[in-house]
Amino acid sequence: MKRWNLKYYIKEGVSNFFSHRLMSVAAITVITACLLITSSFSLVAYNLDLQVAKLETQSEIMVWVDDTYTREQAEAMGESIRAIPNVSSAQFIPKEQSLADYKQQMGEDAYILEGLEEDNPLRDGYRITMRDISLHEQTVEQLKQVPGVGDTNSKKEFSDKLIQIRKVVNAICYTLVAMLGAVSIFIISNTVKLAMFARREEIGIMRMVGATNHFIRTPFVVEGLVLGEVAAGLAFGLEFLVYDYIAEHLVNATGLMKMVEFADFAWPLLAIMLVAGLVLGVGGSVVTIRKFLKV
Repeated sequence: MKRWNLKYYIKEGVSNFFSHRLMSVAAITVITACLLITSSFSLVAYNLDLQVAKLETQSEIMVWVDDTYTREQAEAMGESIRAIPNVSSAQFIPKEQSLADYKQQMGEDAYILEGLEEDNPLRDGYRITMRDISLHEQTVEQLKQVPGVGDTNSKKEFSDKLIQIRKVVNAICYTLVAMLGAVSIFIISNTVKLAMFARREEIGIMRMVGATNHFIRTPFVVEGLVLGEVAAGLAFGLEFLVYDYIAEHLVNATGLMKMVEFADFAWPLLAIMLVAGLVLGVGGSVVTIRKFLKV
């Protein structure tokens, strides 16, 4: 590409951007809103994915050994428990340790448990972590089939709710990306269409004197690119404020989970938004050029 051509394309593209300011501002506003809504839901989904991944390593199932089993029989059960495919680890917890843990949890009231060392009413058990918490129920059922398992205890309801929330948020994200992307392309298309309509006589003269299709198209593509990138930059700045509000006032305040700091993914998010702005801007321009002018 010749140097003077590049300068011309940029000059004309930016000129188109400012020649119909109201439409440009409207386009930037809508695209910014679309990117902001989509990125907000995507970041919530991202945090839920991290939380579920963390839960997968921490979610535990407590298995209590039948009280008729001896210590040797209880320890021997570990091999059968670890053979279950979804069991990541199985730590044997002797009843003496369970009693000591209860005393520690009770703090000053631990004196209530004094004297139980000789006649410990607790049972030996196993603390089990899973590889995939979505297989929670199947894993519990398989554990119950292990000879010597007297009872199980786990927080299945919490993990199920978290997984369900993640599915819903992911579904919303995919839908928003499709819908809002289409809206953004539509807005950019109409903005570029307005610029092309305003310059229809100039374009007609350019074609008559032999200007190439590429030469005519490129300034409008540059205009769409400018619209998309400006909107992406604004959306990124607003996302910082929105994410901070969601994290501090809507999520972290509940105590259910802690969202990742914005700075931890700021640069990747900026890159994604700029690429999205480029795709939307150029895509909207190309659609308009092909459909309405057929140059």
